[in-house]
Amino acid sequence: MSKLSKKSLIASTIIGALTLSVSNLAAADKLSDLQNEEARIISASVKSQKKINSIYEQTIDMLGEYRNTVDEAEVLKGYNDHVQRMVDGQKANIASLQQQIAGIDKTKQGVVPLMYKMIDTLDKFVQLDVPMNLEARKERIENLRDVMNDSNVSVSEQFRLVLEAYEIEATYGTIFDAYQGELDLGGQVLTADFVHMGRIALIAQSLDMKNAWVWNNQSRSWDELGDEYLKSVTDSIRMARKQLPMDLTKLPVFAAGAK
Repeated sequence: MSKLSKKSLIASTIIGALTLSVSNLAAADKLSDLQNEEARIISASVKSQKKINSIYEQTIDMLGEYRNTVDEAEVLKGYNDHVQRMVDGQKANIASLQQQIAGIDKTKQGVVPLMYKMIDTLDKFVQLDVPMNLEARKERIENLRDVMNDSNVSVSEQFRLVLEAYEIEATYGTIFDAYQGELDLGGQVLTADFVHMGRIALIAQSLDMKNAWVWNNQSRSWDELGDEYLKSVTDSIRMARKQLPMDLTKLPVFAAGAK
């Protein structure tokens, strides 16, 4: 081989080596680019995964809120149904009350005249009855008349008081009672002790216990009793006042239908 040929070979070898080196450098650059791109993709993937995770968590929270909202909506619906039933019931009650209120005037038109008749009847009854506690009974009737003229007293309260007066009158027929009051003996008025056994007997005795009288409802007057009754009358008064134990005693009683 000639010197030129060797030189050419060496030159070719150097060029080839240079070419290979350039090729290797180019390949290295491409690998580096690939690695960088891969790193960028991985970084982007991580960021995307984080976003996905965040969206997933938000979705879970929203799902929980939705379920809570649905549950609350069902509870509210049940409560609203309950309230609606109550409102419907109240409306029915209001309608019923309105009907009753509409009939109050008609009821008053019947009840008020009835009460006046009841008071008049009670007044006549007291006038014809045995005159025990007469002043208190008359005062009660006058109070009823005043109540009927009082606009501040409701009709129901007026009716209650009238019925109460009738109940009190009924008790006079069953009680054994003694009290002190004024005795009118045809113009002569004196203070005396009274005792009555229901409506069977009403007896008066002077405070000095020397005289006694029995009420005669037929003649509407007082009949004087004999001395034989004085002790019995005194004992009866004391028993009625619980000053003596209850015991048998002798009192004058008018037979039914006696003249």
